[in-house]
Amino acid sequence: MDLNSEPVKKILSKYKFHDSAIEELQKVHRVHPDMDIHVGSFVSTDRLQKDLLKVVGNIPVKYEGRSYNLPILMWLLESFPFTPPVCMLRPTANMVIREGRHVDARGRIHLPSLSNWDHPKTSVNGLLAQMIAKFEEDPPLSTKPSGEAEDPNDLLAYVSKLKMHDGGDRLDSVSKVTVIGSGDLGMATVLSIMAKGGVDKLVLIDIPESSSKSGTMDLEIFNLPKVEVSKDLSASAGSKVVVVTANAWSNEQTYAGVVQTNVDMYRAIIPGLARLSPNAVLLIASQPVEIMTHVAWRQSGLPPTHVIGAGCNLESERLAHIFNVTLVANSTGRQPWVIGEMSDNKVGVWSNLTTGFGVHPELRPVSNSTKPLIDRGFELLKGKGQRSWSMALSVADITHSIITDQKKTHSVTTLAQGWGGISAAVFLSLPCVLGASGSTRLAGVTLGQEDDSKLKKSVSSLDSLMSQLKL
Repeated sequence: MDLNSEPVKKILSKYKFHDSAIEELQKVHRVHPDMDIHVGSFVSTDRLQKDLLKVVGNIPVKYEGRSYNLPILMWLLESFPFTPPVCMLRPTANMVIREGRHVDARGRIHLPSLSNWDHPKTSVNGLLAQMIAKFEEDPPLSTKPSGEAEDPNDLLAYVSKLKMHDGGDRLDSVSKVTVIGSGDLGMATVLSIMAKGGVDKLVLIDIPESSSKSGTMDLEIFNLPKVEVSKDLSASAGSKVVVVTANAWSNEQTYAGVVQTNVDMYRAIIPGLARLSPNAVLLIASQPVEIMTHVAWRQSGLPPTHVIGAGCNLESERLAHIFNVTLVANSTGRQPWVIGEMSDNKVGVWSNLTTGFGVHPELRPVSNSTKPLIDRGFELLKGKGQRSWSMALSVADITHSIITDQKKTHSVTTLAQGWGGISAAVFLSLPCVLGASGSTRLAGVTLGQEDDSKLKKSVSSLDSLMSQLKL
């Protein structure tokens, strides 16, 4: 492994943790001297291209008493070794990838070491050791059928002859969604998303720390098409949307203590989910949704446009339906929205009706003349309640807008700082346009005195609670 070649030195100098990266690569060379390092053009899922270092070589794998050299490639991201490498198989035309728990259809490798990466506790050498162990249990490659009788155990017959290519890798993602938590809401969310359509693959991940009773056994028994059940976070890799429905067990006596239990559970899963699907939109349905969405944003390191909560989407859709069916508000050319906190402090605003793809509504405050209409709508909303299936239908609708890049407006939990004069970094439900690139918040409005007071009360209480939590 030549770390002194000019191309390698030039790219390596741009790495954030230059000295740590060199030290880690030297350790790899001592254990795996045949591994080599090159400069390559890496193309990410969002089509950004950059020159990065890649480690190429073979790892020894034994299967059914035979030894094989399995070719792999590891892209080293610019914050390596404090972020895990992107690991790929490199089969030739004679080989087929055996998609499984640790390898997806594109040959990308997913292992616990990658999803729980924590340098220096985890290392590339440890990752390679785990890779060898997992692939000896479940080989990731097999030979293409030729029509002739072949030894069924000869799964890796051509691997030792494979050559590594120096070109870039394009990691095109399928429409994959992951749901975290297998309780009633998680199960209902799976069924609702699949019924809505537009998803190529859905992974349901059972979290042991969750307070909800798991329903994964029934899901496995009836074997839904395109649905995979797992207990391993690495199965979420490459998702476009990750829905978190899990809530943690808690014996705490105070509200802040109960929320802290959820925060602690998130700390164990959110950073890994963000590393495995760095371009995904995190959709939070855990409670309290404003706090947990804020926590997910802080813990994930993702931009606020990629971390949203289910928020008041259900109430907004219900309110719009009530106006359409009962109050016939659409004859006035207005659409109602529920914004703010999921509490008695939520308020209503209007927007103009939109027509056509990509046309964004403009928000308007409730005036004295329209306040009785909004109040009547809120009165009719009372008693509707929320069930797991109703919330799941709302989550599925949000997910569908993102997956299919609909550019549809939803009232979802988002970073509210700067909206309507809000100065604190809090999360509230606000109308946002949702698509494949995440969320785009609509411009704020100046609210009436009563509604502004409610929103300020929510901001104050949420900001106070966040200050008490240990993230």
